[in-house]
Amino acid sequence: MSYLSSIHIETNRTHPFPYDIPAIKYAKNTDVSNSITFLVGENGSGKSTLLETLACRLQLPHLDGADYNKPSFDAAKRLLPYLELTWTIERPTGFFFRAEDFGDYLNSVNRTDAQIQNKFSDLEGHVPDHIISQMKENANYQLRYMRKNYGQELNAFSHGEAYLHIMEQMIKSPGIYVLDEPEAALSPSKQLSFIYFLHNHLQNHLSQFIIATHSPMLMAYPGATIYEITNEAMQATPLENTDHYSVTKSFLNDPNAFLRHFNPE
Repeated sequence: MSYLSSIHIETNRTHPFPYDIPAIKYAKNTDVSNSITFLVGENGSGKSTLLETLACRLQLPHLDGADYNKPSFDAAKRLLPYLELTWTIERPTGFFFRAEDFGDYLNSVNRTDAQIQNKFSDLEGHVPDHIISQMKENANYQLRYMRKNYGQELNAFSHGEAYLHIMEQMIKSPGIYVLDEPEAALSPSKQLSFIYFLHNHLQNHLSQFIIATHSPMLMAYPGATIYEITNEAMQATPLENTDHYSVTKSFLNDPNAFLRHFNPE
């Protein structure tokens, strides 16, 4: 049993952006009742915009703990009046993860830490080091937020390991989890680790995942629903029939067929 049964965008507007992108045009009573639903499609097909609209409507917490007043959510907020949700069990708790937020968040923490280092530099030599250190940490809200939510500084991990660590820390209880390209920093082996993590979570919790991805490995999760978004439609599609799968498989089966023109004479 899921929490959210379907997603529907009810509008006759067809332009400008974001009304003209396929994921918004074709989100018509889209069944997301499976425990895992994948949205796949080319760049620009609107996967992220649809997920941002859903996350904004549910007010799911996201990586930096900020609200949805960032400019990157402007399109989502324009779509809110047209988004209709059908619930099986209303449960607006969970987490929203965007790959692009990860680097922005770490850079923001590092910038703030550098500013704080400069701010207290004039105290060095006059105030004991341990007191300055405490003052710096008290001043750095983001660092304290990171430790509270993720256990430690994310810089202690590799990029991919930090991704997995965030998801392990934030996906611990029943809820709705909206993930936008979680594979972005993950190697193939780490993508397998993420698949196993999803499976273990669902074995122990009643949760629902709605995931935008370009990864055929993630899409291969047994029993998952896959919606392929094209310029003509958004349709439930078997893994083997998706462009992502067929292009990847064809390339790996015979790379030279794609790259033969690159070979030196």
